[in-house]
Amino acid sequence: MSAFAESVRTAVDLIFHADTVLARTVWLSLQVSGTACMVAAGFGLAFGAWIAVARFPGHRLLVWLLNTLLALPAVVVGLVVYLLLSRSGPLGAWGILFTPTAMVIAQAILVFPVIAALTRQLVGDSLRDGGDQLRSMGARPIVCALLMLVHDRWAVLTILMAAFGRAIAEVGAVMVVGGNIDGVTRVMTTTIALETSKGDLPLAMALGIVLLGVVGVVNLFIGFAQRGQGSALAGVR
Repeated sequence: MSAFAESVRTAVDLIFHADTVLARTVWLSLQVSGTACMVAAGFGLAFGAWIAVARFPGHRLLVWLLNTLLALPAVVVGLVVYLLLSRSGPLGAWGILFTPTAMVIAQAILVFPVIAALTRQLVGDSLRDGGDQLRSMGARPIVCALLMLVHDRWAVLTILMAAFGRAIAEVGAVMVVGGNIDGVTRVMTTTIALETSKGDLPLAMALGIVLLGVVGVVNLFIGFAQRGQGSALAGVR
């Protein structure tokens, strides 16, 4: 128990004195996960809005597949991206394996189903409540869907923050495609795993506290966003 208490004290000291390694690792984590969420949002919001209003053969199968991908294992995403970006892979010429860019791609793929599935449900619920008026004015289905995203912007913010929380707490995919290189691709989750295996518990504990704090702040904002827009996603969470 004394070893645990000592680790916590040292971790708190590292945080308050803004340790260089700690700060660099936290910043890279925020940068990678934030960029991945923005990239995934650009595709996920549009795809989710489209699939909410589209009707075609196989639509239900596509919705089922999208919902299934919500449980997509991170290590599987990492393996697929690794095979694509490796020297023998189809995208090996890009030369971005074991770089932050590869980590962004992996995390973007990982959170895309989260954004798309939640967006589909949000748009579908919103159109059932207020879509008749828009349709009576002659708005096309995809225009109605996009207008609902603008109207429910607080709910959209909730979706993005949920995706960010999923991304920043992920370890498997970024470990596979990033290689956990010190000063280059080492983020909070991979550093915690490495330092724990090395026995450097204070740094691992410090990063764990920061990671928990970041996720806690994200969840706090999600709560505020849900209250601000009338908990339109209450049935999702």
